[in-house]
Amino acid sequence: MKKGIVLIILFIGLSQISIAQKKAKNVFPDGTKIPAWFNDASKIKLEKLGKQYVITDYDVKIDSTVVQTVAIQKIIDKASENGGGVIVIPKGVFLSGALFFKPKTHLHVSEGGVLKGSDDISNYPIMPSRMEGQNLDYFPALVNAYNLDGFTISGKGTINGNGYKYYEAFWARRKENPKCTNLEVSRPRLVFVWNSKNVQFQDVKLINSGFWTNHFYKCSNVKLIDLYIFSPHLEIKAPSTDAIDIDVCSNFLVKGCYMSVNDDAIALKGGKGPWADTEEGNGENTNIIIEDCTYGFSHSALTNGSESIHNKNVIMRNCSVTDVSRLLWLKMRPDTPQKYEYILVENIKGTAVKGLVVYQWNQFFDMKGRKDTPASYGDHVTLRNINLKCDKFYEVQKDPNIFLTNFAFENLNIESKNGEIDKTAIKGGTFKNVKVNGKLID
Repeated sequence: MKKGIVLIILFIGLSQISIAQKKAKNVFPDGTKIPAWFNDASKIKLEKLGKQYVITDYDVKIDSTVVQTVAIQKIIDKASENGGGVIVIPKGVFLSGALFFKPKTHLHVSEGGVLKGSDDISNYPIMPSRMEGQNLDYFPALVNAYNLDGFTISGKGTINGNGYKYYEAFWARRKENPKCTNLEVSRPRLVFVWNSKNVQFQDVKLINSGFWTNHFYKCSNVKLIDLYIFSPHLEIKAPSTDAIDIDVCSNFLVKGCYMSVNDDAIALKGGKGPWADTEEGNGENTNIIIEDCTYGFSHSALTNGSESIHNKNVIMRNCSVTDVSRLLWLKMRPDTPQKYEYILVENIKGTAVKGLVVYQWNQFFDMKGRKDTPASYGDHVTLRNINLKCDKFYEVQKDPNIFLTNFAFENLNIESKNGEIDKTAIKGGTFKNVKVNGKLID
């Protein structure tokens, strides 16, 4: 009889734990419910995208040496004028400059097909754009989508930025002037989506971008599913080729993607400068989920900044990392007001040079005449269920203008060459079942 009671109590206890875990999975870090939209990672079928415009049926030749921007753009325009459809890149290599997708048009890159970017910057005409937390005139991307509702990139083919000439030019300039800015060398991004909603990218390979690989600005309801994102980091390094830059966006899902780039894998942006929080065009990122992803080389798996003013409800979970320089990086610009809050990193395994990194980021520092130093805040940040091998897990800078509160560390098993943890930099930090090199941190 007693044994039966014990089993019943145990069953009830396990049921309560299961309910609690399920509930935790269905809410953002601030306790608000995660919309059902995030649970639907189904792929959009090609036949659902409307009429298929195979580019070789419209005077576009299979040719990797001749730039065919005008011919491909005519097909996009024609599709939009006729009520929409999907532009299909068939098997073969097709060279192009900047392309602009129009309402109700989509892009499908067939397996064996390659949309290859021109390495001549004149094929990317300067226009109003957004880069590094500021609105400015700049070069467009290879693939551009402005003000669209329901834009899709699909297929198992490749969008290749062909960035090696841009990489060489950048490093040559950096050799001339080690303090040169990222914008001094003219180079295009691979994909840029501005002020659009209901966007989905799936299955494609996105490689060798000249600059940032995927940049989303003022977008909502974006899903990136099973993408392969790559730029080289050995021999010729691909500078500033972030895999995914999320810039003033809400409701954003990154799922099942592979990322290996020579900069940040996922960076949350939104503005920079001493009055960035009041300037038009800047804003916050909210409701971001990154899950089931695999990371190769990158400077950071998840970066807040360096051009960012407010990020809230950010989840990175169920991911594996290999050779990332940092797992979670909070870049605190001393010339920009910032608040990074309600961030959860959980169920992570693998290797990294560093784990949690929080410190001042002074690159291209400019107070623009402001006398007082803007404050930076990090609040309600949780790292949970992590197995990590690293050189140094914990690097948190003490600074009078950086205010860190309510950090929680739970169920961590860390192997670290430098196991030091200075708790005094965080007010209200909690450690629960945290082991560093087999030693329990209380």
